[in-house]
Amino acid sequence: MKRLIALFLTIALFTSCSVDEGTAYRSEILPVDSVNIPDEFEMGETYPIEVFYYQPTTCYDFYNFYYKKHNNERTVAPSNLVFDLDDCESTEDILVSNTFNFVVTGNGSYVFKFWQGKDEDGEDQYLVIEVPVVETP
Repeated sequence: MKRLIALFLTIALFTSCSVDEGTAYRSEILPVDSVNIPDEFEMGETYPIEVFYYQPTTCYDFYNFYYKKHNNERTVAPSNLVFDLDDCESTEDILVSNTFNFVVTGNGSYVFKFWQGKDEDGEDQYLVIEVPVVETP
């Protein structure tokens, strides 16, 4: 339900920002370039995780994060809305970032798999970072 509300708010925002009615758009997952993530977590704390990536054109706009969890493994990638407009300009050399908050609810370690695209064989590639949960002093 929250995603549906966020989608409607995003559409309303873009519609009010000079996107013509009837403008087609799609969502696209973009490859992660790098991340800013703590070296360790403490149980019960919340940590901002900053994800850096390149948006190909000005017609890309951050929407949300693809976020899949399985036990203590998290797969993450930035999801953008891509608008089909005629005046898109290339921005491939501009690194952008967005942040999500991660709440530590388990012991052990968390393994983050940040999607970096596909290789020449079509296999998904990931930046894998393991972050241990440490006890508070």
